[in-house]
Amino acid sequence: MVIVGAGIAGVQTAVALREQGWRGEITLFGDEPHQPYDRPPLSKSVLLGKADGSAFDVDFAGLGIDLRLGCRVTALVPDDHRVETAEGPVRYDHAVIATGAVPITLPGSEGLPGVHLLRTLDDAERLRPVLAARRRIVVVGAGWIGAEFATAAREAGCAVTVVEAADRPLAGALPAEVADRMTAWYADTGAELRTGARVASVTAGAVTLADGTTLPADAVVVGIGARPATAWLAGSGVEISPEDGSVLADERLRTSAPDVYAVGDCASFPSARYGTRLLVHHWDNALQGPRAVAGTITRGEAGGAVYDPVPYFWSEQFGRFVQYAGHHGDADELVRRGDPDTAAWSVLWLRGEGGPGEAGPGEAEPDRGGGGRRAGGRLVALLAVGRPRDLAQGRKLIERGALLDRDQAADAAVPLKDAVR
Repeated sequence: MVIVGAGIAGVQTAVALREQGWRGEITLFGDEPHQPYDRPPLSKSVLLGKADGSAFDVDFAGLGIDLRLGCRVTALVPDDHRVETAEGPVRYDHAVIATGAVPITLPGSEGLPGVHLLRTLDDAERLRPVLAARRRIVVVGAGWIGAEFATAAREAGCAVTVVEAADRPLAGALPAEVADRMTAWYADTGAELRTGARVASVTAGAVTLADGTTLPADAVVVGIGARPATAWLAGSGVEISPEDGSVLADERLRTSAPDVYAVGDCASFPSARYGTRLLVHHWDNALQGPRAVAGTITRGEAGGAVYDPVPYFWSEQFGRFVQYAGHHGDADELVRRGDPDTAAWSVLWLRGEGGPGEAGPGEAEPDRGGGGRRAGGRLVALLAVGRPRDLAQGRKLIERGALLDRDQAADAAVPLKDAVR
């Protein structure tokens, strides 16, 4: 067994294989020299100097896992069941691709002093003294990473300006009527947010915007997204999406190459639940996918399970705990739950019946009493700000494919589980 990538997806694949009875050899390759570590603390405790690292508490030697650190896998050769590494070829019976994603860089900024990314432990270590010195920082990108870094930088006492090309934060993830409510969070903590601000150039010590504005910066942090780390698979025959660069895995996370699987940020998979292919760049997906792959490998296709989870992630930003479960589209109905001007509120997305992915497993029967069906729809996604109970109940309802009554679901005093019709 060869696993390429020693992030959470790769590590959890190795652990899950042992837990599910795999007795053969396991070789786990990692590009970095560090012991495998968790990434979420990098933008929080590690960055602020509250922790020296976030290494996984895994006894690799005790589990019989051959951990090869600082060893890059350069090619996959499915016809010969081998991978090529700097140390030479390694053969496999099964291979798992778990190479994650790489951050998108700002054109022209690569290699400039004072320009940073935040993806690896080394990135966090380089940024640590910048925050400790309370420097002026410009963050490019108001997505999840940009917001989390800005939160940490303000906590450290830095002057922070966040520039975002779109007209709102989280433009690629949330609709305007939701994301607009988050704009004030930046000012509440003393960070300046500039939307509709495109970066024209970056130099050592400054960021120049397309309108000619120059922002002085002791450091620039680029957080404009990530793409699957799949370039090394060129020529392997593994099918890659031309749209997003992900490995096109099937419903059991198998790739187009025999005996090769893909998990985590580098792989997309078809979701019958949502009627579309999903690429999920979040921690929970990198935890769940390995369990499914390990089951298929150890028990065969008959014993393995189809992988169709309810996506989930969380973010801590500007003193708020934000959680999201599910997957929504532009056509889904948005239902507000609670006042978004307060510290705790939620947003639901309901999907009407009859479209792709409408038939959820265990879907609740509609209420036809009182002259017909009450207004509502199937819960497909939920964003909760400071309302963890909504998230916990909503996630279970999404898994069930439950139909909700719209009016009851919109009443924040009614538990979500009681809004099922």
